[in-house]
Amino acid sequence: MAASVGHRCPRLLHRVAPWRSSLRHCENSAPNHFLQSSQKLPLRAFRTDTRKVHTAPARTLFLLRPLPILLLTGGGYTGYRQYEKYRERELEKLGLEIPPKLAGHWEVALYKSVPTRLLSRAWGRLNQVELPHWLRRPVYSLYIWTFGVNMKEAAVEDLRHYRNLSEFFRRKLKPQARPVCGLHSVISPSDGKILNFGQVKNCEVEQVKGVTYSLESFLGPRTYTEDLPFPPATSCDSFKNQLVTREGNELYHCVIYLAPGDYHCFHSPTDWTVSHRRHFPGSLMSVNPGMARWIKELFCHNERVVLTGDWKHGFFSLTAVGATNVGSIRIYFDRDLHTNSPRYSKGSYNDFSFVTHANKEGVPMRKGEHLGEFNLGSTIVLIFEAPKDFNFQLKAGQKIRFGEPLGSL
Repeated sequence: MAASVGHRCPRLLHRVAPWRSSLRHCENSAPNHFLQSSQKLPLRAFRTDTRKVHTAPARTLFLLRPLPILLLTGGGYTGYRQYEKYRERELEKLGLEIPPKLAGHWEVALYKSVPTRLLSRAWGRLNQVELPHWLRRPVYSLYIWTFGVNMKEAAVEDLRHYRNLSEFFRRKLKPQARPVCGLHSVISPSDGKILNFGQVKNCEVEQVKGVTYSLESFLGPRTYTEDLPFPPATSCDSFKNQLVTREGNELYHCVIYLAPGDYHCFHSPTDWTVSHRRHFPGSLMSVNPGMARWIKELFCHNERVVLTGDWKHGFFSLTAVGATNVGSIRIYFDRDLHTNSPRYSKGSYNDFSFVTHANKEGVPMRKGEHLGEFNLGSTIVLIFEAPKDFNFQLKAGQKIRFGEPLGSL
């Protein structure tokens, strides 16, 4: 059959012959090429019980690049989290209550492994860089547009007046922009959003609804000092009883979140005397409401400055909680305070007493008086003692401005 085909179609065989020879050449050269290339690979030898085996390095056999894999997995996880938030917002619009989904220990550990303290220090140094005049207006205008800043309330509206981002973040307001309410005993110390408020129950404080943190972990132990004459607490109830110094009183709390576009200074919420400061170095994770719903005891993980003292009804405290890019917390009357400093170790705290032999009362603060500032948005937590008939005049999630009432008797 093949002979007849070759006899009838000599031209066809003439065309096929070169293809056959080239195929044979490829078949013979492919193994030789593979052997020659494999001989060029650096070999590593190791012994087994039976024979000696040579292997090539894994990097030459598998071209796996860690950066694309990391970006792919991280992007996928971020997309999943954004989808979960979108679904929660849609359910909230329908009036359905959504139980919080807390992060696992590995997720919190992974988040805390990010060098947020170092990044925050770098951000702080960047904020100190003086901007040229021609660049100030476009940079600040972009920030104003992004976060909805109302510059009509600023004491200086001219954007070219602020030499760097730090001065712009810490801008002062016009005196009439935030009138202080004189009819109520406790006012909001800052602009922000009310995350939660109410009575402290079972030594647990709600950072948002359904997500709590330990009162003792947040404030730290009550040590026996000159200005804090309390014995060490042996249980949760005894720790709470140490704070409630007057019979018939209860312990209350209020959490205010400052967004990046809010006024960054905070003021005294009432007439009180500050006797003690406790600084907790820690992480600088984000404290936005979404993170507060996700990470239990978020405020206990983060760096914070706890001011404690007394007001007319007993114990009173104000805590400024740091956050990502907000490592700098400044208290105007405390020059010894240095936050987000490398010389502090995480997991520790350091105390400072404002009660001295010359000043046996502490630092008196008037309601509405300037107290401190953040470099960017963060959180203020008030924990105080008051009679049982104290009433908050708030709603969770509402926006509030400095000087507006929080509650009264």
